[in-house]
Amino acid sequence: MADFQRLIMEWYRLNKRELPWRTTVDPYFIWLSEIILQQTRVAQGLEYYLKFTNNYPTVFDLASASETDVLNDWQGLGYYSRARNLHATAKIIAFDLKGRFPDSFDQIKSLKGVGDYTAAAISSFAFDLPYSVVDGNVYRVLSRFLDIDLPIDSSIGKKYFAKIAQEFLPINDFAIYNQSIMEFGALQCVPINPPCDICVLTNLCLARLNKTIALRPVKTKKVKVRNRFFHFMIFKDNDKIILVKRIQKDIWQHLFHFPLIETEFETGIDVMCSIFQDDFGLKPYDFSSKITHILSHQKINAVFYFFDTLPPNLSNDFIVTKTTAIQDFPLPRLIDRFLENNDI
Repeated sequence: MADFQRLIMEWYRLNKRELPWRTTVDPYFIWLSEIILQQTRVAQGLEYYLKFTNNYPTVFDLASASETDVLNDWQGLGYYSRARNLHATAKIIAFDLKGRFPDSFDQIKSLKGVGDYTAAAISSFAFDLPYSVVDGNVYRVLSRFLDIDLPIDSSIGKKYFAKIAQEFLPINDFAIYNQSIMEFGALQCVPINPPCDICVLTNLCLARLNKTIALRPVKTKKVKVRNRFFHFMIFKDNDKIILVKRIQKDIWQHLFHFPLIETEFETGIDVMCSIFQDDFGLKPYDFSSKITHILSHQKINAVFYFFDTLPPNLSNDFIVTKTTAIQDFPLPRLIDRFLENNDI
């Protein structure tokens, strides 16, 4: 265990990436980075971290911003509940806690959008408290080093790895060690074809000895993907266009998109045109090919229909705006991607 700690910490000092959140112990900046990096690659997250620290240099700036501005700055990063939780938590810290960030694991974990991993990371990196971080990289490193065949997505596996990770924590330098094992998994002990021949742990790794590298870590659950069928209506009259705000508890909550009809099954263009005629008294003059947008547990099958006028009876949900102002609204990545490839 001592050799493991020493070797990966030495490796980290020689190979670590220079990242801005590693040069600070300010809990606000570390919290920002950890929320942004949830479900996000470092290369993509870095751009958003710099944007947020520039636009909201203090927790008071973030708390005082409008939700629309925060969601707009988050646009393209996905998992928008993270942005809403970020904003809500900033208000609690700024206004209820007078700007003082919680400094204990339990208090940090009580914040909205913060789970065990994020609480451990903030506790360790901001306050150098003895909490081990267990993310996908740590699962992979430990499962290979110890050749553990317990599924990491099972309750018993999660408990076992949490116990092992805590046992592997050194007696000091908690933040450096946690950064080391995560970075080691991200750069050296990669998921596919890791360069074991140049690994500092090559003579100690049980999975390499047992030739089970490709089998670790073990996962059991297969995510069931839900197919959804979205029919977006682009009602445009000269420079005017209609958007709606998505308020229901579903994907894209509080984001804006074109009015849509969701069907339970894939529905033909002729059928949809009849529905548009019945609901709005209008028929589209054109439509797009099907666009597929993949989310973690959902597959969105989208078709965009073009109308050259606004509906005669506008719904209370409809927001009439100028076409040049669309990007002023926080948009789902699917809509943003469509606009990048189509002139509206």
